[in-house]
Amino acid sequence: MTPMTGLSVRSARSAPPPARHAATPPRRWRRVTPWLYLAVPLIMLVTFTYVPVVSMISYSFTDWDGVSPDRSYVGLDNYVQLFTRPELFSVFATSLFYLVASFAQIALALYFAAVLSFGTRLRGFFKGVIFFPYLLNGVAVAFVFLYLFQPGGTLDQVLRLVGVDAEILWLGNPDLANVSLSGVSVWRFMGLNFVLFLGAIQSVPSELHEAAMLDGASRPQIMWHIIIPSIRPIISLSVILGVAGALSVFEIPYIMTGGSGETKTFVIQTVKLAFQFNKTGLASAAAVVLLVVILLITWVQRRLVPEERTPST
Repeated sequence: MTPMTGLSVRSARSAPPPARHAATPPRRWRRVTPWLYLAVPLIMLVTFTYVPVVSMISYSFTDWDGVSPDRSYVGLDNYVQLFTRPELFSVFATSLFYLVASFAQIALALYFAAVLSFGTRLRGFFKGVIFFPYLLNGVAVAFVFLYLFQPGGTLDQVLRLVGVDAEILWLGNPDLANVSLSGVSVWRFMGLNFVLFLGAIQSVPSELHEAAMLDGASRPQIMWHIIIPSIRPIISLSVILGVAGALSVFEIPYIMTGGSGETKTFVIQTVKLAFQFNKTGLASAAAVVLLVVILLITWVQRRLVPEERTPST
């Protein structure tokens, strides 16, 4: 026993010292490190979002024309002018067409996402077809549909094939112009909601589907009682995006009709006030009103459909 003990002691003395753990940084550096990674995004966010918003709010209390270095403080005159001149505030009525279209868009996207989440032939192809319009540039989409809607254009030729021989003024008829334009927005933006819904549906555990099918539930019942309650936060997000988009429509009606007649939206009017009539102060006030309306609608929607939180363990 003694020789073994001596050997063990000599081995212990000749063995290399154990490796030391790398020195951990001080606690203050551990607190600062995340902010170092966030510094660039935060600087860009403040520079390109919050600073312009503050500047816009300050411009809304002046009569600045957007060019002159001089600007006079006018208080709430721009806001009073907005709410007392019906032609400036009544253009919100045009947003109702896009609001209805946004709900139709959400319903169609949810339907296609539910269908393609099950075993369907060529579902990869159909996913690409539905999402592809969202990847296109808005200007290109507007020019394509200009040709589609022009008298004697593609849409009229298709209608002739089914026996409707008439040249319809899709963009010239006040009763059809906003319906046509909002239909274009449905076609273009449905892909975004489709991808959101598809990802949310695929995150629902498949065991729930299988258990429901074993109990004899049909696919519509699975959709209504399992899928929709499970993806309600995503549906709520899509509603918020749809309402905000309906209130801030710009590029499609501006390119296709120039905002003429009944197709003028609130954003088109704001742009014309700033760059056509050189009333940057009044346009800034209109932009502030739009921002407040969107924030208010978002707050109401979040109050009506509160976010579900999982209990912490």
